[in-house]
Amino acid sequence: MKPGSHPAYRPVVFRDRAADFAFLTRSTATSDKTVEWEDGNTYPVIDVEISSASHPFYTGTQRVLDTAGRVERFERRYGRGRSER
Repeated sequence: MKPGSHPAYRPVVFRDRAADFAFLTRSTATSDKTVEWEDGNTYPVIDVEISSASHPFYTGTQRVLDTAGRVERFERRYGRGRSER
């Protein structure tokens, strides 16, 4: 690789404020804010709106959509088997 062409890849803390959940990972994302982590080191922190701790799919609070109605509406609008001609 050509030196200087890629951003720095370093430890970063991603924090989901809604779920009071944070995790340390490596990323090229940057931030001016920092946080002291459990290991005593200070890392850049990036606040996110949603993570696996607060997303409805992962928490089990996902709403069931009427997919059968959507499929029927699609077939009425565009016809069944039009691509088979």
